Amino acid sequence: MSENQALPTILIVDDEEFNVEIIMEYLEDGDYNLEAAYDGAEAWEKLQVDPERFDIIVLDRMMPNMNGLEVLQKIKEHPVLMNRPVILQTAMAAKEEVLEGMRAGAYYYLTKPFEETMLQSVIATAIEDRKRYKQVVDESELFGRTFDFLCDARFQIQTINAARDLATALSNAFPDPGRVVIGLLEILINAVEHGNLGITYDEKSELKENGSWEEEVNRRLADPINQDKFVEVSFKRELQGVRAVIKDQGKGFDWQPYLEMDPSRVFDSHGRGIAMSRMISFDSTEFRGCGNEVEVYVAT
Repeated sequence: MSENQALPTILIVDDEEFNVEIIMEYLEDGDYNLEAAYDGAEAWEKLQVDPERFDIIVLDRMMPNMNGLEVLQKIKEHPVLMNRPVILQTAMAAKEEVLEGMRAGAYYYLTKPFEETMLQSVIATAIEDRKRYKQVVDESELFGRTFDFLCDARFQIQTINAARDLATALSNAFPDPGRVVIGLLEILINAVEHGNLGITYDEKSELKENGSWEEEVNRRLADPINQDKFVEVSFKRELQGVRAVIKDQGKGFDWQPYLEMDPSRVFDSHGRGIAMSRMISFDSTEFRGCGNEVEVYVAT
């Protein structure tokens, strides 16, 4: 594989050539392969021809032939593309329009006109999420269908790495592991960092911004107050579906605001996991009590 092939590939979709040129100029010093499409129909043709090629789609909302939301709907219905991060760019900044895009599956948003630093920040967040999800999806495929025979099981994890390993393995006990693994990963990591380690949303925002999130996670894991805290996962195969319950030993949190993406958090570098897992990975997601226990279910 050549160096260029190893770089993330971004498809920029906008019917205004000047807008495409501006985005490419903003991103030209980044480690990306950049490609353009000048309306929705052209973009969808490129995506269909080689769906594995593109890592991120920067998608204009208002375009001729096929608008951005129509392209987004096709992406979310495609078995390969459905988990690709889509950054929806639009001149419509009203809360209702932003919510419409999010509910359609655009968890990353840019409102025109946007600054260079904002574009680069959103791209970096989407690329980071894409790499993380791709890794666990690829690794989950290595397990094959061995976990088809798992009926009942209990697990305990304590670290972020253990959360990734368990999500990768356990997803194979569910129908469509590639869809489920992303949701399991997000909920397990949430249980470790926000649950047992008590890292708040605002604290994570600051830690991600200054690049010290991993260091702080390791520091709190080593703190004697957290050394006996575990995330417990129970799994059960039923006649018509598969169910898992994830429970941490934290104080809980107000989970209601995170079931759907909030426009006030749309530019944050995190906070999409619960909404994404609920909409993409599971047929039902139920938080209980103070929020330190969640049950997920996928029908067979």
